[in-house]
Amino acid sequence: MIEAAWSAASANLLAPAILFFVLGAFAGWFRSDLSIPDQVAKTLALYLMLAIGFKGGVEANASGLSAELLAAGGFGVVFSFAAPFAAYAALRAFCRIERITAAATAAHYGSVSVVTFAAGSEYLRSIGVEFSGHMAAVLALMETPAILAALVIVGARGRAPGARFQPALWREVLLNGAALLLVGAFIIGLITGERGYARLEGFVGGALFQGVLCLFLLDMGVIAARRLAETRTLRVTHVVFAVTWPMLSAGAALIAAKIMGLSLGDATLLAVLAASASYIAVPAAMRMALPSADAGVYLPMSLAMTFPFNLVVGIPLYLAVAQWMLG
Repeated sequence: MIEAAWSAASANLLAPAILFFVLGAFAGWFRSDLSIPDQVAKTLALYLMLAIGFKGGVEANASGLSAELLAAGGFGVVFSFAAPFAAYAALRAFCRIERITAAATAAHYGSVSVVTFAAGSEYLRSIGVEFSGHMAAVLALMETPAILAALVIVGARGRAPGARFQPALWREVLLNGAALLLVGAFIIGLITGERGYARLEGFVGGALFQGVLCLFLLDMGVIAARRLAETRTLRVTHVVFAVTWPMLSAGAALIAAKIMGLSLGDATLLAVLAASASYIAVPAAMRMALPSADAGVYLPMSLAMTFPFNLVVGIPLYLAVAQWMLG
């Protein structure tokens, strides 16, 4: 298994998308003026969600509603809601993070990262490992339950100081632009199928998708390195949590995948989803729901530590473990 993991990691490290992330991190750490304008970065993110959702819907249309989709989707929802409770306990006991910030941080680790999923999908394609298009639906299902879990943790129905449970939060959770586009594109792909894909193939697939992913990861590298360089509130225990918790989550997902009988590709992507941490949807919701939570803790942990770890080490590691577990 060690040899397989090393081989997979080597292949992943030499992928153009990963190298662009490293370039961005180098530029950010040494304070280069390299940057992508915010509106352009937002457009790149919207494109990735549209492409991932649409292609997933097309593939789900071809394969139909399957037991694997129901099983993986059910696990994803349960995991996304339950994981923050375990993460919260670990953050409180091991990292000594105060209650409100620990709940907000735990929500990040229960939700998912669209870009980590995109990188994992492209990596599997590049080495010829097949996976089901319905995994994009699992991604969408895992976006928001963790936010609700964080509110339950802090007693957000008005009993906890610093917590706000208001109509605007429901709007943020249920109509978040990123999640709405992802789900909407999936449904459109599901309805139009191969006929719709034939019209958009040049836009949502091939070299264009790869190029946009490289640009987005370049920007993420810059942002992650700058966040890491600027933070002053993190301790060693935070770093340890940020790299060990994803592996524990991925392990739980792989055990579930083996029980459910998922394919190698689907099991790996389920592990990638479980191991990832949100840095787009959840921070926006936490700013509204838990305004007293310290963003100087949860953003560097999810974006500057867990995201690079999963991108460079985690994805090939989860594939190697999946190959070992599933035979």
